[in-house]
Amino acid sequence: MDTGSGQRADRGIDVSVVVPAYNRRASLDRCLTSLLVQRVAKEIIVVDGGSRDGTPALLDLYAAHHPRSITVLRDAQPGTPGRARNRGLERAAGRYVFFCDAGDHLAPDGLARLVATADRTGADVVVGRLTGARQGLRDSADKASLTAVYEDLSCFKLFRRDFLDRHAIRFDETHRRGEDMTFAVHAYCHARVVSVVADRDCYHAEGGSEASARDPLGWLRVVRTPIEVMARHVPPGALRDRLLLRHLRRDVLAQLGAPFLAACEAHREKIAVEVADICAQWLTPGVRAHLDGVDAARVAALDDPDRLVRLARVEAAPLRHRLTGVEWRGDHLVIDGWAALAGLDVPPADTTVGLVLRERLTRAERVPHVTRGGTGAAGSFTAVADVAALPAGVWDIHVAVESEGARRLVRLGSRRDDGAGVPVAHLVGGVVAVPFLTRSQGHLGLDIGGHVVRVPAAVRLTRAWWRGKRLRVEGRARVGDETAAGAVRHLIWRERTTGREHRERAVACGPGEFAAETAGLPPGTWDAYLELDLGGPSVRFPVKVADADALDRPLRWWRGPLPWDAEPRDPRGPLRWVPAQWTVRPYATAVNRRLSVSVRVATPLTVARRMVRALRRR
Repeated sequence: MDTGSGQRADRGIDVSVVVPAYNRRASLDRCLTSLLVQRVAKEIIVVDGGSRDGTPALLDLYAAHHPRSITVLRDAQPGTPGRARNRGLERAAGRYVFFCDAGDHLAPDGLARLVATADRTGADVVVGRLTGARQGLRDSADKASLTAVYEDLSCFKLFRRDFLDRHAIRFDETHRRGEDMTFAVHAYCHARVVSVVADRDCYHAEGGSEASARDPLGWLRVVRTPIEVMARHVPPGALRDRLLLRHLRRDVLAQLGAPFLAACEAHREKIAVEVADICAQWLTPGVRAHLDGVDAARVAALDDPDRLVRLARVEAAPLRHRLTGVEWRGDHLVIDGWAALAGLDVPPADTTVGLVLRERLTRAERVPHVTRGGTGAAGSFTAVADVAALPAGVWDIHVAVESEGARRLVRLGSRRDDGAGVPVAHLVGGVVAVPFLTRSQGHLGLDIGGHVVRVPAAVRLTRAWWRGKRLRVEGRARVGDETAAGAVRHLIWRERTTGREHRERAVACGPGEFAAETAGLPPGTWDAYLELDLGGPSVRFPVKVADADALDRPLRWWRGPLPWDAEPRDPRGPLRWVPAQWTVRPYATAVNRRLSVSVRVATPLTVARRMVRALRRR
């Protein structure tokens, strides 16, 4: 029985939203409400698979109140999610199709942004940002690569309907799990353009991912299908290896973790056999070369169930850690700490503890030398990082515990001894290195070049005096506890009202001093900043005045002629040229003692008026 109208024809509908609903009374109300508020021309097709919990009554109510928007399709008996989605897809009349689960909901402007992107880019598939139990892509792209979007194999996306029809892309109705993965793989492999909208959340998923579902044996049998679909469309080579790596890492080898521990001994052997069979077919040399430590160890132990259990326990064990101290020793950052895997019966000699520095953007890693500890269950260590050997960037510091060939990483610093703070910034070969703790979690990091952390620098004026009509500024620059004259680049004057800038070259004139000369500032109030090159983005600091006696007197001179309106009230009046008096006064601001320069221009009449007022005051 169907309620609602609609034949498969173009009725000016932008999006057909297909919602399978079986016994989802508790969450269906929120789902449908989020769909009805979408500001696109839409139809909502709900397929009820014989629900017995009040879902049919709720659907009848919604269909009665929104007959132009909601169509309800009913099956007498429960079917698979794939069958329900296919029924809705056959009924869809929109230019695009979006699949939504009855337990999930959309952001209020989710569909509008997806449709706008598809219309602009001509995409066959548009991936919106997922939140909740599933985590999706985080980088927007008008034309994303297959490897980038392949991380998200859910079906909660916008698909161009004629594209699905043209390539006969449908859900596998024989599977209760994994049918959306196969559908997404098939669509990706045929799509000419796939766009990603990740600037804001689009879809909130309440259900967990399939790879974490129970019955790992059943899942391993299901996951063969999307792998085979991908392999039919992507020839052997680097691209196929990248896509295979995603399947093996997230769908296959992941079953040797928590699901493996939860299984009985007989099922563990079957899981290992199933994983080994998939690896025998799809684990190419290119895939093997990119496996991380724990996955590589699992592959090597597929014929040793006992070691697979130990690996799974290493992965599941809580990693305890503590930062006990950080200090500079020359150009080396010395980090003391403690880390151990809790609850493991592992011989001390088989466990190593150390640090890993990982650059935040490039993901490059460096492993500092461990000078104390590093082995044993207690896991205390002292690691020495050669900062001079690190490229500029933001380096997050992780504690690493290795056991049974598996490596566990966790950010260091959120748990630390009292007084275990970070030392001041340090200049290493002219590049600033700033140890820091993140504000949210207190994780330890090292910013080389001053990319995300404010560089603790101070610029102090020692003298400002006139050389003819040029103002010479001399001062000292420090970063942390060190002189930084060698890093000075420019003295920048910024006009306070307009934001215009005037820059002069600054030079080092001693181990800790700099100098710069300035002339030709236009009228206005100009604040002084010193620009430093510390190995990262150029940074500037205000020049502070510690002693007002360091400032020279104001300087005045006549210069001209300047155009002057003889009759200001008549803009059409004639112009005449008159000389002007320039007054340049260096001074310190009252609040923060910043070096500033006031440049004023006065006509002879203005000067005469000033003199008269001065005489009257006397």
